[in-house]
Amino acid sequence: MTVLAPERRSASVEVRTRGRRLEGYAALFDVRATVGGQAEEIRQGAFTGALASGLDVLALVDHDPSRLLARTRSRTLRLSQDSTGLAFDLDLPDTSEGRDVLALAERGDLGGMSFGFTVAPGGETRSGGIRTLEALRLHEISVVKAFPAYDGTSVNARSLDACRSLRLAHARRYLEALT
Repeated sequence: MTVLAPERRSASVEVRTRGRRLEGYAALFDVRATVGGQAEEIRQGAFTGALASGLDVLALVDHDPSRLLARTRSRTLRLSQDSTGLAFDLDLPDTSEGRDVLALAERGDLGGMSFGFTVAPGGETRSGGIRTLEALRLHEISVVKAFPAYDGTSVNARSLDACRSLRLAHARRYLEALT
């Protein structure tokens, strides 16, 4: 049996702070990105099976398992999906890593969010040079401090203006993909 290494995808997705919590999107649906020279999109609902599985998903910093922030098993990480993408809400630990991430998020210095996954059997299609991810097994989400793979969104402290900014950035990327 061949074991596939998890793939990772990053986006400069908006992260908002609320007390000692971070919230935002770890992945965006129907936004085209080029990863390793391949155009790719994540289809709406791609995380349905992963979220229903009840498997433990970790929240990390830069995909490093030694830099744990939260996990679904302890309910310090909560995941859901909506029409925009994979939403997360996590309680930051009172550790040096947690305090650092919170400070960077409040200043708007984080690069974005990312997620580690494997494709579920039959969970991808390829057409017209575009890989469409339709069913994913989610292993972890990560706060990315520097350079995410997916461009176009931002990491900011929570505010109504930041929420509007995320919606505008998402709409802008959608319109750019049509041209």
